[in-house]
Amino acid sequence: MFLYRDVLHIAIEAPGDVVAAKAPRRLPTVLTRDEVRAVLDRLPGTQRLMGQILYGSGLRLMECMRLRVKDIDFEQRQVTVRDGKGMRDRLTMLPDALTPALRDQIFLVRHLHADDLRRGFGAVYLPFALERKYPNAERELGWQYLFPADRLSLDPRSNVQRRHHRDERTLQSAVHDAVRAAGITKPASCHTFRHSFATHLLENGYDIRTVQELLGHRDVKTTMIYTHVLNRGGRGVRSPLDI
Repeated sequence: MFLYRDVLHIAIEAPGDVVAAKAPRRLPTVLTRDEVRAVLDRLPGTQRLMGQILYGSGLRLMECMRLRVKDIDFEQRQVTVRDGKGMRDRLTMLPDALTPALRDQIFLVRHLHADDLRRGFGAVYLPFALERKYPNAERELGWQYLFPADRLSLDPRSNVQRRHHRDERTLQSAVHDAVRAAGITKPASCHTFRHSFATHLLENGYDIRTVQELLGHRDVKTTMIYTHVLNRGGRGVRSPLDI
C-alpha cells in the first residue's frame, strides 16, 4: 500500500481486513546476579565503573557515555539522565557502592579539565544552542563529560578542538570480551545490564510503576515484558516431573 500510494502514486483499493504487520516481540536476555558480578569483575578500570552504572542505575549505553559531572548528585543519591530515548529527562538511583569510585572519577576529570584550560582548550559540546544561551558554560567543570575521551578531537559540527566523551565501542568490546571470559553463553551486551537491572528490581519486590519510572518507559506495557523473564522457575509453576 505504501509503495503504490506514496511511491508509484497509483490509487488502489485495499481490502478492509488488511492488518499492518508487527515485528515479533523477543524476550530480553537477562543475567543472574552472579553472572553480572562475573562480567563486571572482568572489566578493566574505568570500563568497570561504566558497566556498574549501566547495571546499578539501569542506563542505556549512550546515556552513560553522555553523563556530565553535574548529573551525579551525591546528596540526593540520584543520577539525572538528560535527553534520553524520546528526548525525555528522568531521574534514577545512584548506587551507594559507587560513590567512592565516582568521586575519584570526578577528581580525575577535574584535573584533566584544569590541564585542558591551561593549554587553551577546555570547551565541551553543549546541546540545543546552550552555548549561545550560556557562553561560559562550555568551560565549566559541571558540563564536562563524566567519562571523557583520552585525547582532544576536532568537532566536525564547529571545527573546534574539544574533548568528547569516550567512544562507546570500547565499552561494547570490553563487555563482549568479559562475557566470553566469564564463560557465559547468553548473547549478552551492554544493554543486557539494563534488562538485568529491571528484572532484579522486580524480583526484589519493587512495583512495576517504580521500575517504569526508573527506566524512563513511556508506557508500562514496555516494562511489563520483564515480568515474563523473572527467575521463578517456569513462572513459579513446578514441573510434574518434580512433584
